[in-house]
Amino acid sequence: MAVNNLKMKLARVEKELSQQQLADLVGATRQTVGLIEKGKYNPSLSLCIKISKALDRTLNDLFWEEET
Repeated sequence: MAVNNLKMKLARVEKELSQQQLADLVGATRQTVGLIEKGKYNPSLSLCIKISKALDRTLNDLFWEEET
């Protein structure tokens, strides 16, 4: 089950990108970006890599879940 991806949302906001702008950069829809941020959609590895590059973050920075 996906969890809220606040790290991705924070990185997007820090880059001053809207969900639509990020979606355009990675070839996705705004709805997909929103669902990823809400934790309601698990993106493919390919999409994760595109998002990471667009936000100048590593996959670990954005998508790695810390064990609690």
